[in-house]
Amino acid sequence: MASLIKNIKSSFRKMTTSIKTFFWDMRRAFNARKKKIGAYLDKKNLNLATKFPGWARALIYLSPALIVLSVFTFWPIINSFRLMLYEGYNMSNNTITGYTIFGNFIKVINDESFLFAASHTEGTAVMNTLIIVFISVPVSIFLSLFISVALNGIKPLKGFFQTIYFLPYVTNTIAIGLVIAYMFKADGGLVNELFGLGKFSWVEQGAEYWRSMFVLIFYATWGTLAFKIMVFLTSIQGIDKQYYQAAAIDATPRRRIFSRITVPLISPMIFYILVTSVIGAFKIYNQIVALFGVTGRPAGANYTMQSIVMYIYQYIDGGGNNLSIAAAGSLILFGIILVLTLVQMQASKKRVHY
Repeated sequence: MASLIKNIKSSFRKMTTSIKTFFWDMRRAFNARKKKIGAYLDKKNLNLATKFPGWARALIYLSPALIVLSVFTFWPIINSFRLMLYEGYNMSNNTITGYTIFGNFIKVINDESFLFAASHTEGTAVMNTLIIVFISVPVSIFLSLFISVALNGIKPLKGFFQTIYFLPYVTNTIAIGLVIAYMFKADGGLVNELFGLGKFSWVEQGAEYWRSMFVLIFYATWGTLAFKIMVFLTSIQGIDKQYYQAAAIDATPRRRIFSRITVPLISPMIFYILVTSVIGAFKIYNQIVALFGVTGRPAGANYTMQSIVMYIYQYIDGGGNNLSIAAAGSLILFGIILVLTLVQMQASKKRVHY
C-alpha cells in the first residue's frame, strides 16, 4: 500500500513537472518569435509601435477600456444633457414640442415628492436619500472597522467568521430584503417577538415614517458591511508588524494603538470606502423595492420612502413625455454626488496619509 501511494505521488509529480515544462517551452518559443517579428519590422521600418509617441501608445493600450466607458458612462451623461433640453420629448416617435434650458429642472424641484414635501405628505426623494447617506455611511464604516479589528485579533475559527461576515456580499439583495421584511413583520416578526413589542408595525400598514426609515437604514447598513470588512481586514493585515511590536514594548494602550497606528496607516482605504459608500448610498434602489415594493411606500401611508434613483426610474417607466424630467433628475443627482466627492477629496488632503 505504501509503495502504491509512493508511485502515485511520483507519477503526479512527474506529470506536474511535464506540464510546467510544456508551458515554459511555449512561453520561450512565443518570446523568441515575438523578438524575431519585432526585429524584422524594425529592419523594414514597419514597426508602428515605435513610431507613435508615448501618449498615442497609451491611448492604444487604453482603447478597450475607453470604448466601454464611452458607451456605458460618457454617452449616457452626454445624452442626459441632450434630453434635458427637450420639452415634451416623446421617446416612441422621437418628437418634441419645444426646447428649454431650466424648465425640466424647475419641474423636478417643484415636484412635491422630490425636494420639498407638501402639507399632506411626509418625506421626499432628496430628504430620504440624504438621511440614508448621512446615517448609514458613517455607521457602516465604524461598524466594519470595529469588526475588522476584532476579526484580525481572533485566531481560532478566523476563516469561519470571515466567511460569515462576507456572505451578505454574495447574497441576492431582493432575497435579503424579503428576509428583513419578514423579521420586522408586525404579526409574528422576529424583532417584535424578541423584544415583546406585540404587533408593532415597521414596514406594513400603519407604520410611521421613522420606523420605516429605521428598517431601511438597518438594511442598507447591514448589506454594505461585507465589502467594507473585506477591504479593511486586508488593509490591517498588510500593516508592518514592527509598528505593533514597538507599541507593545512601550506598553501603549489598545485604544491609542488603534487611533495612532491602525487608522492612520489604513486611512487611504478608509477614504476609498467613504467615497464609494457615499456614491452607493445615493444610488440606493433595490433595498427600497425589496421592503416597500415598486411604489416605495408602506400600504396606506401618506409618505414615500423613495430615493432620488427611484424617483428617476418612476419617470422612465412612465414613458410618454417624462424622459426629459428623468434626465433632469439624473443630472441633479450627478451634480450632488460630484460636489460631495470633490469636498471629500479636498478634505482628504489633510487627513489621509499615503
